[in-house]
Amino acid sequence: MRSRAHPEPIGTNPRPAGDADSSRNLAIDRLRGVLIILMVGGNYLSGIQAVPAFLKHAPDIGFTIADSVAPAFVFVIGLNFGPSLARRTRQGAGAAYRHFLRRYLALIGIGAVLSAGQTIVTGVSTDWGVLQAIGAAGLICLIVIRLPAWTRVLIGLLMLICYQYLLDAWALPAVLGSVQGGLFGTLSWGALLILSTAVAEAWRTGSGPYGIVCAALVLAAAISASIVPVSKVRVSLSFVLISLAISAIAFLLFDLAARVVAKRAGFLCWWGENPLTLYLLHLLVLGLFMLPPVAWWYAAAPLWLAAAQLVVILAAMSAVAWWLRGRRVAIGV
Repeated sequence: MRSRAHPEPIGTNPRPAGDADSSRNLAIDRLRGVLIILMVGGNYLSGIQAVPAFLKHAPDIGFTIADSVAPAFVFVIGLNFGPSLARRTRQGAGAAYRHFLRRYLALIGIGAVLSAGQTIVTGVSTDWGVLQAIGAAGLICLIVIRLPAWTRVLIGLLMLICYQYLLDAWALPAVLGSVQGGLFGTLSWGALLILSTAVAEAWRTGSGPYGIVCAALVLAAAISASIVPVSKVRVSLSFVLISLAISAIAFLLFDLAARVVAKRAGFLCWWGENPLTLYLLHLLVLGLFMLPPVAWWYAAAPLWLAAAQLVVILAAMSAVAWWLRGRRVAIGV
């Protein structure tokens, strides 16, 4: 079995003296960094009329580049979930589980505050958000994480099937009226995280088993897409399996690249080491561009102005990410 290095995925982690990256996996940090950058860019571009639809979230049925980011982030959480809990369990199972409970309840709480703030500012009622979905999925995954990988695969698939059946039977109006699938959609997000932890075990076993798993995911995704509509809004079974396949293949490429690219943290790792901080910061930064009641400044901005603003946003946030790294602090999800 090939040895892998896994960072602690949340909290404040002072880095050891010497090699700052000795305890982190660069492939994970780099992929997470790309996802945060895409999340910032996607959220900014979503309200600009001139931006083509394929760069925005699909309104319901369909799949775009933007739709792949959130599930890929959940996948990355799954890569670290088991090893992180196992490390903490060595100091006591009770303390380890309390730590994870606090972690994911805190995400739900932070998300609730953000949703309330968005409702106040925009006047549009928002009952759920990405942080609540991640937090609730983490709580679900915590229940089964110590079961064998094959058992988690069965549980994850059964959850997806049950969710899709209930969605088609009666829950669709409630899900479409919420965000990220709402509370009911948590069942599907939780299944995604559980399946991701099982895929992660194949990765830790070696490139051969992981490649086979990636191929199986592509096949499952293709079959599901021919049966069930693909929709992030609905968090449908096909959406989860397609997202999982894309995420697994993307991480395979990052993992292979990490073997040939310089073994030191770079620009992407700055972002990847502090996803929660940068996610919260980007909400404040985007407000500076979105809230002024001047159409040409944001909603009706030409593409050249939108591109210039996005460059400024990413540059400013990269400077913050670089500063946080200089302070030897990593805050993640």
